[in-house]
Amino acid sequence: MVRLRMTDAPALVVEDLRTSFHVRGGIVRAVDGVSFRIGRGRVLGLVGESGSGKTVTGFSILRLIDPPGRIDGGRILFGGRDLLGLSEPDMRQLRGSRIAMVFQDPMMTLNPVLRIDTQMIEAVRAHHPDVDRDEARRRARDALGQVGIPSPEERLAAYPHQFSGGMRQRVAIAIAILNKPDLIIADEPTTALDVTIQGQILFEMQKLCRQSSTGLLWITHDLSVVASLADEICVMYAGKIVEQGSVDGVLDRPAHPYTYGLLRSVPGAQARGDRLYQIPGMMPSLLALPSGCSFRPRCARSDGVCLALPDLTRLSPGRDVRCFHPLHGEAA
Repeated sequence: MVRLRMTDAPALVVEDLRTSFHVRGGIVRAVDGVSFRIGRGRVLGLVGESGSGKTVTGFSILRLIDPPGRIDGGRILFGGRDLLGLSEPDMRQLRGSRIAMVFQDPMMTLNPVLRIDTQMIEAVRAHHPDVDRDEARRRARDALGQVGIPSPEERLAAYPHQFSGGMRQRVAIAIAILNKPDLIIADEPTTALDVTIQGQILFEMQKLCRQSSTGLLWITHDLSVVASLADEICVMYAGKIVEQGSVDGVLDRPAHPYTYGLLRSVPGAQARGDRLYQIPGMMPSLLALPSGCSFRPRCARSDGVCLALPDLTRLSPGRDVRCFHPLHGEAA
């Protein structure tokens, strides 16, 4: 697929974002000092195992964290404004208009008792009251066609329960692109789709970014999707970014042992007949993180130095890693 062009002004800048959940057992630091930026017309892939903090990062950007969770600090700069300082009415104006989110579960987006056309027309007119219903309906029909819904004019009259799970997800993606937002946050949006439709969705998302200079944060565990879609990549583990850089640089020459392990775990990365590689152990509970490097108990390269907490260190321009013993691309 074609790489998207770089533009100067960022669509989003996240600086030292910290989000925690205060539960009976203690404090869960789900997002712990995360920083990144997304350029206009660029795609950032945020990858990691389940529980690494990817989805909470996306929810934090839109300020959709409910108690007992709270955003403890940092800055989220969008259009020159810090979203953490905006009022809730101002945030409601941004959500769905200038910032859109595709949730992993489409039923978080769709109202089960309203027809698809009603929901999509409302999504347009809520932010563009000058648009009449006929024009809003046309935009809704075109958006459904973009994501591969057959007979979009007819399907506008359907209810969510009349669609399969994959079709509902396509409708949710159509609603996200409806107002041509400046930023889209997509949380595992193609997990329920077959490979052919997935390819079509990725193409349409790339085209939207290229033509409208939309920034895209793509949250996923699927490295093959990131390889074909993203320009930059951030790898998360236990609430922190452990490696970030260009997608080609990180995937071709992983520096962090965790990134290297993820790549070795991809089916097809092994010689024919070899067992599928698995990173030893499990991600630790965020209530009981090990001292020092969180990946230390699972890492073959760990030693006494790793009992201290590593900082995110610049390896080269645009390439950072949080490790005392980076691989620099050689085999582990």
